[in-house]
Amino acid sequence: MATSDRADSAAQRLTTILEAPIAHLGLDLEAVEISSVGKRKMLRIAVDKDGGVTMDDVAEATREVSRILDDSDAMGTSPYTLEVSSRGVGRPLTLPRHWRRNAGRLVKVDLAGGDPVEGRIVDNDETGATLLVDGTEHRIDFTDVRKAKVQIEFTSRQRG
Repeated sequence: MATSDRADSAAQRLTTILEAPIAHLGLDLEAVEISSVGKRKMLRIAVDKDGGVTMDDVAEATREVSRILDDSDAMGTSPYTLEVSSRGVGRPLTLPRHWRRNAGRLVKVDLAGGDPVEGRIVDNDETGATLLVDGTEHRIDFTDVRKAKVQIEFTSRQRG
């Protein structure tokens, strides 16, 4: 088994182990990534929730993940560094909750079989989102989205 395959498999196992305890804290487990840094492993956990994650949320999640890992052999015997953080603006929008949490933000969407679209999220549900593109609302079905990311805006703009 290749190293990246082992890391993916370990990340999937950790996702299964950590999902319920993180949910019990009122958080969503967004990502579990394992990489090698020299002789150590780096375990990165991303969490999120409606309204955004606070530093207290991250601290509480870090304590819970540490407790779970200390009580199990999920990371094996190799030394590792644990990093728990919020999802971050650069991560792709892959689930309906990601779209909901970014309502009002500018996004760039690569569509299957179409040109990219950039617009502001004005509405969304479990199957798609409505974007305001150049003053006109456009419905995007999630099944047509190849990739979607929030765009960083450096100037203050009116939303809507």
